[in-house]
Amino acid sequence: MILKKDNLKLGILLGILAPLVAMVIYYFWNFSRSLSVSEYLYVLRTNKPLLTAISSLSLLANAVIFTFYINTHRDQTAKGIFVATLLYGIFVLVYKLVS
Repeated sequence: MILKKDNLKLGILLGILAPLVAMVIYYFWNFSRSLSVSEYLYVLRTNKPLLTAISSLSLLANAVIFTFYINTHRDQTAKGIFVATLLYGIFVLVYKLVS
C-alpha cells in the first residue's frame, strides 16, 4: 500500500491534502446548510478570525498524521508532512498580513 512507504514526496502530498480535507469536513459540519461552497470561500477570504480558526483545525489534521508517521518510524514521510505544514502556515500568515 502506498501509505506504508517512507517517502518525502508522499509526506508533502499528505501534508497538503490533509488540511484541505479537514476544511471540507468543517464546511459540511458547520456551513453546508447555510452557505454554498463559493459563499464559504468568500467568508474565509474576508473573515480573518474564521480563517485563523479553520487554519488551526486544518493543521491539526497534519499533526495527527505527522504523529502517526513518526510513531511508525517513517521519518521521511513525516519530514514531508512537516514541510507542507510549515508552508501552509506561512501561506496563511502571509495571506492574513497582505489582505
